[in-house]
Amino acid sequence: MKMKTALTIAGSDCSGGAGIQADIKTMTMNGVYAMSAITALTAQNTTGVSDILESTPDFLKAQLDMVFTDIRPDAVKIGMVSDSRLIKAIEEKLTYYQAENIVVDPVMVATSGADLLKSDAVKAMTEYLLPLASLVTPNIPEAQVLSGMEIENEDDMEKAALYINKTYGCAVLLKGGHNINDANDLLCKDGKLKWFYGKRVNNPNTHGTGCTLSSAIAANLAKGFDMDTSVQRAKDYISGALSAMLDLGKGSGPMNHAFDLAGEFSKEAE
Repeated sequence: MKMKTALTIAGSDCSGGAGIQADIKTMTMNGVYAMSAITALTAQNTTGVSDILESTPDFLKAQLDMVFTDIRPDAVKIGMVSDSRLIKAIEEKLTYYQAENIVVDPVMVATSGADLLKSDAVKAMTEYLLPLASLVTPNIPEAQVLSGMEIENEDDMEKAALYINKTYGCAVLLKGGHNINDANDLLCKDGKLKWFYGKRVNNPNTHGTGCTLSSAIAANLAKGFDMDTSVQRAKDYISGALSAMLDLGKGSGPMNHAFDLAGEFSKEAE
């Protein structure tokens, strides 16, 4: 039996709602074999991040070598990378192995408000990772950093998306929210704009939504869906995970990534 594969390059979330844990759950539920390369260990939960321990560039390179030389990924999702040296290491290896279907989630701020990206890493990301990317998936604050523009309405979203697309040469999915369009996202690809409209789910537990969306897109690209279809399928998956109304933790809790899981081994004790 053969199966499509996807690799997440991101930080670990010990509470399981975001980072590689969310990525692996999402990729698995979206029908691909998931692998990971760890950029950092984080001590975090639904209320915040208390500590970060980064991988070394050499160890990150070693992880990527072991993945690509054995089970080559059909898509790559890049999440939290907080150091410019790690970003350069990723660029070196992805270029060497000619990785395809690269989705970059430019994680700069956690849902809890914690700063996750050093200032020099922002420059390194735009210089080394975005030119390799098939797609970048910023939220409103992240898009403001990448575009240098203030975003307050739909017109601003369109201008920023066009700027990012033209400047960095990759497609951009500018996510709504932050009181602008709520669940409506904007895709800009090859200078063309397309809105994806979604229904807002009244669920305060949104820990890991960015990680989950980008991983779902990567999984669908790995399976051979085109960009537009991959985005729509990912949005539908997010809606289902939020609609399950999982309620865990004292802060912004995680979604139920396994909302669609049904089988003998998912049953609870009677």
